[in-house]
Amino acid sequence: MSSRQAEKERRRQERLVAEAQAARREVARRRLQWVGGGLLAAVALAVLIAAVIPNIGGDGGGTGGGGAMAPRTGLPPLPPPQSTDLGSSVKAAGCVARTLPSEGQTHSPNPSDWKYNTNPPTSGTHSPTAASDGVYSPLQAPSAGETVHALEHGRVDIQYRPGLARRDIAQLEALVAENDGYHQLLFQNQTKMPFAIAATAWTQMLGCKTFSPKVFDALRNFRERYADQAPEQVP
Repeated sequence: MSSRQAEKERRRQERLVAEAQAARREVARRRLQWVGGGLLAAVALAVLIAAVIPNIGGDGGGTGGGGAMAPRTGLPPLPPPQSTDLGSSVKAAGCVARTLPSEGQTHSPNPSDWKYNTNPPTSGTHSPTAASDGVYSPLQAPSAGETVHALEHGRVDIQYRPGLARRDIAQLEALVAENDGYHQLLFQNQTKMPFAIAATAWTQMLGCKTFSPKVFDALRNFRERYADQAPEQVP
């Protein structure tokens, strides 16, 4: 092969190598664009879901009242169940349990219309938005109007007086976690109730003046008796 032909072949090989490298760079660029686009789409979808979910509420479900969380892990242990009878467990804990007349199911967005004859409330005019199931921090407790709407949907509201010890609150959270938080809300009371601990369902109230290990059986049995016993059954 002449030197001229050799030079021509060398340049051809260099061109082929350069074209192959350019092709690989283009494939890599497009792959990055595809991955990045997928990530952006996933992020956008997550943002959209996060924006939509807190606004689902009203008569459509037991959601609303932002700030609810699932029970945490690593919570303190609870006293084992001793009684499955509501009446005897309420008496043993020194609590009171009452069935109360319905005060109505009217919806009103105006908090001045949320006036109740019981404390904590068990029925009556309430917010169009229902508080969502879950555990609330003291600073994010739902309004009384939202919690009453949750009762209308068959929920059980468990609430504690401000100032309750952190360990006691953690045990109440463990109580909610016993059945995976099914149709329960746990929050700090907003109505200056005369109890340390209370549980409410639609037209039903359990109130305990003091916190003790025996209140857990009373709360368990109240929850078992009255969850999903309300005018509107919302999953």
